[in-house]
Amino acid sequence: MLSAEFFVQEGLITHEQVQLALEKQLEMGNGEPIGTVLVKMGLIAEKDRVKSLGKIWGIPFVDIAQKAPHPDAVHLLTPQAAKRFKAIPLFAQGSKLLVAMANPLDIFAIDELRLSTGLEIEPLIAVEEDLEAALAAIYKSESPTSNVGDAVSGVLADFDADIDIKKAEAEPTAAELAAMGEDGPIIRLANLIINQAVREKASDIHIEPRKEELLVRYRTDGVMREIMRLPRKVVAPLTSRFKIIANMDIAEKRIPQDNRISATIDGKDYDFRVSTLPVVYGEKIVMRVLDKGGINVGLSKLGFLPNNLKLIEDMTNRSYGIVLVTGPTGSGKSTTLYSCLNRLMTGDNNIITIEDPVEYELEGINQCAVNVRAGMTFAAGLRAMLRQDPDIIMVGEMRDEETATIAMEAALTGHFVLSTLHTNDAPSAPTRLIDMEVEPFLISSSIVGVLAQRLLRQICPNCKEPYTANRESLIRYGLPLPEEIAACTHGEITLFKGKGCEKCGGTGYKGRTGVHEVMEINDPIRDEILKKSPSHIVRHLAEENGMKSLQHDATAKVLLGTTTIDEVLRVLYA
Repeated sequence: MLSAEFFVQEGLITHEQVQLALEKQLEMGNGEPIGTVLVKMGLIAEKDRVKSLGKIWGIPFVDIAQKAPHPDAVHLLTPQAAKRFKAIPLFAQGSKLLVAMANPLDIFAIDELRLSTGLEIEPLIAVEEDLEAALAAIYKSESPTSNVGDAVSGVLADFDADIDIKKAEAEPTAAELAAMGEDGPIIRLANLIINQAVREKASDIHIEPRKEELLVRYRTDGVMREIMRLPRKVVAPLTSRFKIIANMDIAEKRIPQDNRISATIDGKDYDFRVSTLPVVYGEKIVMRVLDKGGINVGLSKLGFLPNNLKLIEDMTNRSYGIVLVTGPTGSGKSTTLYSCLNRLMTGDNNIITIEDPVEYELEGINQCAVNVRAGMTFAAGLRAMLRQDPDIIMVGEMRDEETATIAMEAALTGHFVLSTLHTNDAPSAPTRLIDMEVEPFLISSSIVGVLAQRLLRQICPNCKEPYTANRESLIRYGLPLPEEIAACTHGEITLFKGKGCEKCGGTGYKGRTGVHEVMEINDPIRDEILKKSPSHIVRHLAEENGMKSLQHDATAKVLLGTTTIDEVLRVLYA
């Protein structure tokens, strides 16, 4: 901790100024360090405070505003890790990497940097504000390709020539909005945004009006990425264009609207689930990209390790009972359910689903959509489905006691049921259902298994490269190691990372895979469910029965070279 006297010794302040700062510190009464108080009073600069900290800690200071990092060093660290730790690699010297950090005493950050880069880290202290500015400049978002930037520029030039700018920037009438939405340049711009999203394999398109501009972002492999910034003048016409093709009311801006768009792009059929939301500077539009062909994947392609795959296949071979898939929104639960349905669709059974909404249309399956306004809730639809002689039922989500109870009673009367639940892990599913006031005897009697899952980005195969990591670093982060690695005497293991290339947009990742936790319900677990035991007791019994946790599964995929430590920490530990 810096004392006020140290600043005097450095010739930065006088004893009189120290007295003023101490009085101010006492007046503030919030325990702020004296160095911070001196900066706030304007008696010293932030750079002087940071330099002084470096001297006390024995860590060299670097002025990141004046010191440009070496390009080769920058690529050693992903933008996500650099921003998370507020760290910038400056240059490598042999097996050592010099890194500018806001907090060079953060040993956990240094360990992860060592693990990610495979180099020994020598931290340097830098001003946090300068680091943030440098990070923004170094890892700034770029357009996916120069061709997209050129195309946008051409569209905007045509737009300026064709559209009355004053009308575009004023409050247009419904007729004027319709005319703008049908203008040639705006049609081309809307098509460009959609087509590029499909080519980049984005799962969502975000059109976000801001005070001075319109921001277009894609969610690719689960991470948001800025694609383009457009002038404010295109907000009204572009919004109108998307509302026209989604068959929405273009004059209604006060309430949210939802609909769908169907399109064929590059010879493949896509659906876009379009949602509008009134925000301060216009209407935010989000389009979920649904690849009709992409859902026809087998369970074997979802990243299951052999043991978990066998468990899931055995569970879905049952003629009755419930299998639950759990995880947060965006964890791939729907894809897993549809893959199970594809496997079960043999032609000699009756499969019915109730979903909110129906995301993918599957041939040979009877699919129903929830419509709360019309009285078609999950519970109401499920009751009606039971009168349709079903063999297999898929319930999009167990949201309430009524839906869960009906589904479990259906499972006990000879139907096989698939559904989802929002829990963080598999052992928490029975506890969550008990919290929903479902009877424990129904839960223990009907559920045959629970699958918890997450999605991790995969290392880009085009720029994948090996590096050597220390076994102890993995243990320090709480990653459970297999017995053969834990018993390793030399302490070093080979891992992989993506260097970053054009094909992965410089991220080092391309595509995603699942990590899974499969809990089979056996008699000891059923007994604990009947007792309303907490989830940690259920977990202990499940692990005794051979269940591997999400962390175990993720670590196995790191060691197999499928993903990275950074990605596991981001998804499972953040």
